[in-house]
Amino acid sequence: MGPHPAVAAIRLAVRRVLHDVLNDITAPDNLTPPHEPPPPPLVLVACSGGADSMALASALAFEAPKLGIRAGGVTVDHGLQEGSDRRAAEVVNRLAALRLEPVEAVAVTVGRDGGPEAAARDARYAALDAAAERHGAAAVLLGHTRDDQAETVLLGLARGSGIRSLSGMAAVTGAGRYRRPFLQIDRQTARKACMVQSLPVWDDPHNTDPAYTRSRLRHDGLPALEKALGKGVVEALARTAQLSRDDADALDDWAAEADASVRDASGQLECVKLYALPPAVRRRILRRAAISAGSPAGSLFARHVEEVDRLITGWRGQGVINLPGRVEAQRQGGRLVIRQG
Repeated sequence: MGPHPAVAAIRLAVRRVLHDVLNDITAPDNLTPPHEPPPPPLVLVACSGGADSMALASALAFEAPKLGIRAGGVTVDHGLQEGSDRRAAEVVNRLAALRLEPVEAVAVTVGRDGGPEAAARDARYAALDAAAERHGAAAVLLGHTRDDQAETVLLGLARGSGIRSLSGMAAVTGAGRYRRPFLQIDRQTARKACMVQSLPVWDDPHNTDPAYTRSRLRHDGLPALEKALGKGVVEALARTAQLSRDDADALDDWAAEADASVRDASGQLECVKLYALPPAVRRRILRRAAISAGSPAGSLFARHVEEVDRLITGWRGQGVINLPGRVEAQRQGGRLVIRQG
Protein backbone atom coordinates (compact mmCIF):
# COMPACT_ATOMS: atom_id res chain seq x y z
CA MET A 1 0.00 0.00 0.00
CA GLY A 2 1.33 3.44 -0.92
CA PRO A 3 1.69 6.47 1.36
CA HIS A 4 -1.28 8.48 2.54
CA PRO A 5 -2.53 10.88 -0.22
CA ALA A 6 -1.38 13.93 1.74
CA VAL A 7 2.12 12.46 2.14
CA ALA A 8 2.22 11.48 -1.53
CA ALA A 9 1.22 15.03 -2.52
CA ILE A 10 3.95 16.76 -0.52
CA ARG A 11 6.60 14.30 -1.69
CA LEU A 12 5.66 14.75 -5.33
CA ALA A 13 5.83 18.53 -4.98
CA VAL A 14 9.29 18.36 -3.43
CA ARG A 15 10.51 15.78 -5.96
CA ARG A 16 9.60 18.11 -8.82
CA VAL A 17 11.46 21.01 -7.26
CA LEU A 18 14.55 18.89 -6.55
CA HIS A 19 14.60 17.82 -10.20
CA ASP A 20 14.50 21.52 -11.14
CA VAL A 21 17.42 22.23 -8.81
CA LEU A 22 19.45 19.40 -10.36
CA ASN A 23 18.64 20.63 -13.86
CA ASP A 24 19.84 24.12 -12.94
CA ILE A 25 23.06 22.74 -11.48
CA THR A 26 23.79 20.62 -14.55
CA ALA A 27 23.03 23.40 -17.05
CA PRO A 28 25.96 23.81 -19.51
CA ASP A 29 27.22 27.02 -17.87
CA ASN A 30 27.44 25.32 -14.47
CA LEU A 31 29.33 22.18 -15.47
CA THR A 32 32.76 21.62 -13.94
CA PRO A 33 35.58 20.03 -16.00
CA PRO A 34 35.22 16.24 -16.45
CA HIS A 35 38.15 15.50 -14.13
CA GLU A 36 36.44 17.35 -11.27
CA PRO A 37 33.14 15.61 -10.47
CA PRO A 38 30.92 18.00 -8.56
CA PRO A 39 30.13 17.18 -4.91
CA PRO A 40 26.56 16.16 -4.03
CA PRO A 41 24.50 19.35 -3.90
CA LEU A 42 22.99 20.50 -0.63
CA VAL A 43 19.39 21.68 -0.29
CA LEU A 44 18.27 23.33 2.94
CA VAL A 45 14.75 23.60 4.31
CA ALA A 46 13.76 26.68 6.29
CA CYS A 47 11.76 25.24 9.18
CA SER A 48 9.86 27.08 11.89
CA GLY A 49 8.54 23.86 13.41
CA GLY A 50 5.04 24.58 12.14
CA ALA A 51 3.00 22.10 10.13
CA ASP A 52 3.86 23.53 6.71
CA SER A 53 7.63 23.56 7.15
CA MET A 54 7.73 20.27 9.09
CA ALA A 55 5.82 18.59 6.25
CA LEU A 56 8.32 20.13 3.83
CA ALA A 57 11.26 18.90 5.90
CA SER A 58 9.87 15.36 5.98
CA ALA A 59 9.36 15.30 2.22
CA LEU A 60 12.86 16.67 1.59
CA ALA A 61 14.36 14.04 3.92
CA PHE A 62 12.54 11.30 1.99
CA GLU A 63 13.16 12.49 -1.57
CA ALA A 64 16.65 14.04 -1.50
CA PRO A 65 18.69 10.84 -0.90
CA LYS A 66 16.98 9.12 -3.84
CA LEU A 67 18.33 11.87 -6.12
CA GLY A 68 21.83 12.05 -4.66
CA ILE A 69 21.11 15.33 -2.88
CA ARG A 70 22.19 16.18 0.65
CA ALA A 71 19.37 17.60 2.78
CA GLY A 72 19.83 20.02 5.67
CA GLY A 73 17.72 22.43 7.68
CA VAL A 74 17.80 25.87 9.26
CA THR A 75 15.45 27.35 11.84
CA VAL A 76 15.51 31.07 12.62
CA ASP A 77 15.03 32.25 16.20
CA HIS A 78 13.51 35.73 15.95
CA GLY A 79 13.74 36.23 19.70
CA LEU A 80 10.25 37.73 19.81
CA GLN A 81 8.79 35.36 22.40
CA GLU A 82 9.97 34.07 25.73
CA GLY A 83 11.56 30.66 25.30
CA SER A 84 12.10 31.08 21.55
CA ASP A 85 15.64 29.74 21.92
CA ARG A 86 14.31 26.52 23.46
CA ARG A 87 11.78 26.15 20.67
CA ALA A 88 14.54 26.62 18.08
CA ALA A 89 16.59 23.90 19.80
CA GLU A 90 13.58 21.57 19.66
CA VAL A 91 13.18 22.21 15.94
CA VAL A 92 16.85 21.39 15.39
CA ASN A 93 16.34 18.09 17.22
CA ARG A 94 13.28 17.29 15.08
CA LEU A 95 15.20 18.01 11.89
CA ALA A 96 18.08 15.86 13.07
CA ALA A 97 15.60 13.07 13.84
CA LEU A 98 14.60 13.21 10.16
CA ARG A 99 18.31 12.62 9.39
CA LEU A 100 18.87 16.05 7.91
CA GLU A 101 22.48 17.21 8.03
CA PRO A 102 23.59 19.92 8.57
CA VAL A 103 20.94 21.42 10.83
CA GLU A 104 21.25 24.62 12.81
CA ALA A 105 19.36 27.34 14.66
CA VAL A 106 20.23 30.95 13.86
CA ALA A 107 19.31 33.75 16.25
CA VAL A 108 18.51 37.15 14.73
CA THR A 109 17.67 40.61 15.99
CA VAL A 110 14.45 41.97 14.50
CA GLY A 111 14.43 45.69 13.75
CA ARG A 112 11.46 48.00 13.32
CA ASP A 113 11.63 49.16 9.70
CA GLY A 114 8.38 48.64 7.80
CA GLY A 115 6.44 47.26 10.78
CA PRO A 116 6.86 44.06 12.83
CA GLU A 117 5.94 41.59 10.08
CA ALA A 118 8.23 43.14 7.46
CA ALA A 119 11.09 43.55 9.94
CA ALA A 120 10.86 39.89 10.99
CA ARG A 121 10.77 38.81 7.35
CA ASP A 122 13.84 40.90 6.49
CA ALA A 123 15.79 39.47 9.43
CA ARG A 124 14.73 35.93 8.52
CA TYR A 125 15.80 36.17 4.88
CA ALA A 126 19.12 37.77 5.82
CA ALA A 127 19.78 34.80 8.13
CA LEU A 128 18.76 32.28 5.46
CA ASP A 129 20.97 33.99 2.87
CA ALA A 130 23.90 33.79 5.27
CA ALA A 131 23.21 30.12 6.04
CA ALA A 132 22.99 29.25 2.36
CA GLU A 133 26.33 30.97 1.71
CA ARG A 134 27.95 29.39 4.74
CA HIS A 135 26.97 25.85 3.76
CA GLY A 136 27.21 26.30 -0.01
CA ALA A 137 23.56 25.32 -0.48
CA ALA A 138 22.17 25.01 -4.00
CA ALA A 139 18.69 26.00 -2.80
CA VAL A 140 16.58 26.79 0.26
CA LEU A 141 13.04 25.39 0.37
CA LEU A 142 10.26 27.48 1.90
CA GLY A 143 6.96 26.07 3.15
CA HIS A 144 4.51 28.67 1.81
CA THR A 145 1.23 27.01 0.83
CA ARG A 146 -1.65 27.88 -1.48
CA ASP A 147 -3.39 29.47 1.52
CA ASP A 148 -0.39 31.73 2.10
CA GLN A 149 -0.51 32.67 -1.57
CA ALA A 150 -4.20 33.60 -1.33
CA GLU A 151 -3.49 35.80 1.70
CA THR A 152 -0.63 37.49 -0.14
CA VAL A 153 -2.88 38.29 -3.11
CA LEU A 154 -5.51 39.85 -0.83
CA LEU A 155 -2.88 41.93 0.94
CA GLY A 156 -1.63 43.10 -2.44
CA LEU A 157 -5.16 43.98 -3.50
CA ALA A 158 -5.59 46.06 -0.36
CA ARG A 159 -2.38 47.99 -1.14
CA GLY A 160 -3.74 48.94 -4.57
CA SER A 161 -0.29 48.75 -6.14
CA GLY A 162 -1.25 47.18 -9.45
CA ILE A 163 -0.95 43.82 -11.10
CA ARG A 164 2.49 42.99 -9.70
CA SER A 165 1.11 43.19 -6.15
CA LEU A 166 -1.55 40.65 -7.14
CA SER A 167 0.99 38.15 -8.41
CA GLY A 168 1.76 36.85 -4.94
CA MET A 169 4.87 34.81 -4.25
CA ALA A 170 6.90 33.32 -7.07
CA ALA A 171 7.78 29.62 -7.02
CA VAL A 172 11.43 30.59 -7.50
CA THR A 173 13.09 33.76 -6.18
CA GLY A 174 16.49 35.04 -5.14
CA ALA A 175 18.17 34.13 -8.43
CA GLY A 176 17.09 30.52 -7.94
CA ARG A 177 18.06 30.25 -4.28
CA TYR A 178 14.56 30.13 -2.81
CA ARG A 179 12.04 27.53 -3.93
CA ARG A 180 8.42 27.14 -2.79
CA PRO A 181 7.25 23.60 -3.55
CA PHE A 182 3.88 23.91 -1.75
CA LEU A 183 2.28 26.85 -3.60
CA GLN A 184 -0.25 24.45 -5.14
CA ILE A 185 -0.83 22.55 -1.88
CA ASP A 186 -3.31 23.74 0.74
CA ARG A 187 -2.47 24.17 4.39
CA GLN A 188 -4.72 21.31 5.49
CA THR A 189 -2.85 18.83 3.30
CA ALA A 190 0.45 19.79 4.92
CA ARG A 191 -1.04 19.47 8.40
CA LYS A 192 -2.57 16.10 7.51
CA ALA A 193 0.80 14.88 6.23
CA CYS A 194 2.36 15.73 9.59
CA MET A 195 -0.41 13.99 11.49
CA VAL A 196 -0.25 10.69 9.59
CA GLN A 197 3.55 10.66 9.91
CA SER A 198 3.31 11.45 13.66
CA LEU A 199 5.43 14.56 13.21
CA PRO A 200 5.22 16.99 16.14
CA VAL A 201 4.35 20.53 15.08
CA TRP A 202 4.50 23.89 16.82
CA ASP A 203 1.78 26.48 16.27
CA ASP A 204 3.22 29.99 16.41
CA PRO A 205 0.99 32.19 18.58
CA HIS A 206 1.75 35.09 16.24
CA ASN A 207 -0.33 33.27 13.63
CA THR A 208 -3.43 33.84 15.75
CA ASP A 209 -2.48 37.25 17.17
CA PRO A 210 -4.95 39.89 15.89
CA ALA A 211 -2.19 42.51 16.15
CA TYR A 212 -0.78 41.10 12.90
CA THR A 213 -2.47 41.95 9.61
CA ARG A 214 -1.95 38.53 8.06
CA SER A 215 -3.32 36.84 11.17
CA ARG A 216 -6.52 38.89 10.98
CA LEU A 217 -6.86 38.08 7.32
CA ARG A 218 -6.30 34.36 7.94
CA HIS A 219 -8.78 33.99 10.79
CA ASP A 220 -11.39 36.63 9.92
CA GLY A 221 -11.03 37.88 6.36
CA LEU A 222 -10.67 34.70 4.33
CA PRO A 223 -13.32 32.74 6.25
CA ALA A 224 -15.75 35.63 5.65
CA LEU A 225 -14.97 35.56 1.93
CA GLU A 226 -15.45 31.79 1.80
CA LYS A 227 -18.75 32.12 3.60
CA ALA A 228 -19.93 34.74 1.11
CA LEU A 229 -18.43 33.34 -2.10
CA GLY A 230 -17.89 29.63 -1.52
CA LYS A 231 -15.00 27.31 -0.72
CA GLY A 232 -13.14 27.87 -3.98
CA VAL A 233 -11.88 31.34 -2.98
CA VAL A 234 -8.38 30.23 -1.93
CA GLU A 235 -7.82 28.25 -5.12
CA ALA A 236 -9.18 31.13 -7.25
CA LEU A 237 -6.90 33.66 -5.56
CA ALA A 238 -3.86 31.41 -6.08
CA ARG A 239 -4.82 31.09 -9.75
CA THR A 240 -5.15 34.88 -9.95
CA ALA A 241 -1.61 35.15 -8.61
CA GLN A 242 -0.20 33.01 -11.41
CA LEU A 243 -2.17 34.78 -14.15
CA SER A 244 -1.16 38.17 -12.76
CA ARG A 245 2.48 37.11 -12.56
CA ASP A 246 2.47 36.01 -16.21
CA ASP A 247 0.95 39.34 -17.27
CA ALA A 248 3.30 41.39 -15.09
CA ASP A 249 6.35 39.50 -16.41
CA ALA A 250 5.28 40.19 -19.98
CA LEU A 251 4.79 43.91 -19.28
CA ASP A 252 8.16 44.07 -17.49
CA ASP A 253 9.84 42.53 -20.55
CA TRP A 254 8.06 45.01 -22.84
CA ALA A 255 9.17 47.94 -20.68
CA ALA A 256 12.77 46.71 -20.62
CA GLU A 257 12.81 46.51 -24.42
CA ALA A 258 11.09 49.89 -24.87
CA ASP A 259 13.39 51.74 -22.47
CA ALA A 260 16.13 52.42 -25.02
CA SER A 261 13.65 53.63 -27.65
CA VAL A 262 12.36 56.49 -25.47
CA ARG A 263 15.77 58.02 -24.76
CA ASP A 264 17.73 60.59 -26.71
CA ALA A 265 21.39 60.30 -27.70
CA SER A 266 22.49 61.41 -24.22
CA GLY A 267 20.28 58.84 -22.49
CA GLN A 268 17.62 61.28 -21.28
CA LEU A 269 13.97 60.21 -21.33
CA GLU A 270 11.95 61.97 -24.02
CA CYS A 271 8.44 62.97 -22.90
CA VAL A 272 6.82 62.71 -26.34
CA LYS A 273 8.04 59.17 -26.84
CA LEU A 274 7.00 58.18 -23.31
CA TYR A 275 3.52 59.62 -23.90
CA ALA A 276 3.05 57.33 -26.92
CA LEU A 277 3.52 54.17 -24.83
CA PRO A 278 0.68 52.31 -23.08
CA PRO A 279 0.39 53.53 -19.46
CA ALA A 280 1.36 50.14 -17.99
CA VAL A 281 4.60 50.11 -19.98
CA ARG A 282 5.40 53.80 -19.45
CA ARG A 283 4.97 53.60 -15.68
CA ARG A 284 7.29 50.61 -15.52
CA ILE A 285 9.96 52.58 -17.34
CA LEU A 286 9.50 55.48 -14.91
CA ARG A 287 9.74 53.16 -11.93
CA ARG A 288 12.92 51.56 -13.30
CA ALA A 289 14.42 55.00 -13.86
CA ALA A 290 13.61 56.12 -10.30
CA ILE A 291 15.14 52.97 -8.81
CA SER A 292 18.24 53.37 -11.00
CA ALA A 293 18.58 56.92 -9.67
CA GLY A 294 18.64 55.62 -6.09
CA SER A 295 15.02 55.40 -4.98
CA PRO A 296 14.54 52.27 -2.79
CA ALA A 297 12.20 49.82 -4.53
CA GLY A 298 10.42 48.94 -1.28
CA SER A 299 9.57 52.59 -0.60
CA LEU A 300 8.60 53.56 -4.13
CA PHE A 301 4.83 53.18 -4.29
CA ALA A 302 2.31 53.44 -7.12
CA ARG A 303 1.30 56.96 -6.04
CA HIS A 304 4.90 58.14 -6.47
CA VAL A 305 5.08 56.75 -9.99
CA GLU A 306 1.69 58.24 -10.83
CA GLU A 307 2.92 61.69 -9.79
CA VAL A 308 5.91 61.36 -12.10
CA ASP A 309 3.63 60.05 -14.85
CA ARG A 310 1.57 63.24 -14.66
CA LEU A 311 4.69 65.13 -15.75
CA ILE A 312 4.18 63.28 -19.04
CA THR A 313 0.40 63.03 -19.38
CA GLY A 314 -0.86 66.07 -17.45
CA TRP A 315 1.85 68.66 -17.90
CA ARG A 316 0.83 72.03 -16.44
CA GLY A 317 4.19 73.40 -15.45
CA GLN A 318 4.54 71.33 -12.26
CA GLY A 319 7.68 71.67 -10.21
CA VAL A 320 10.02 69.00 -8.90
CA ILE A 321 8.49 65.70 -7.74
CA ASN A 322 10.25 64.39 -4.62
CA LEU A 323 10.66 60.61 -4.47
CA PRO A 324 11.99 58.30 -1.72
CA GLY A 325 15.77 58.18 -1.43
CA ARG A 326 16.17 61.91 -2.08
CA VAL A 327 15.46 61.34 -5.75
CA GLU A 328 13.89 64.15 -7.77
CA ALA A 329 11.93 64.03 -11.03
CA GLN A 330 11.27 67.06 -13.18
CA ARG A 331 10.42 67.96 -16.74
CA GLN A 332 13.02 70.07 -18.52
CA GLY A 333 12.62 71.11 -22.16
CA GLY A 334 10.76 68.03 -23.28
CA ARG A 335 12.97 65.70 -21.28
CA LEU A 336 12.16 63.90 -18.05
CA VAL A 337 15.09 64.13 -15.66
CA ILE A 338 15.17 61.74 -12.68
CA ARG A 339 18.18 62.04 -10.39
CA GLN A 340 19.27 62.34 -6.78
CA GLY A 341 18.94 65.86 -5.44
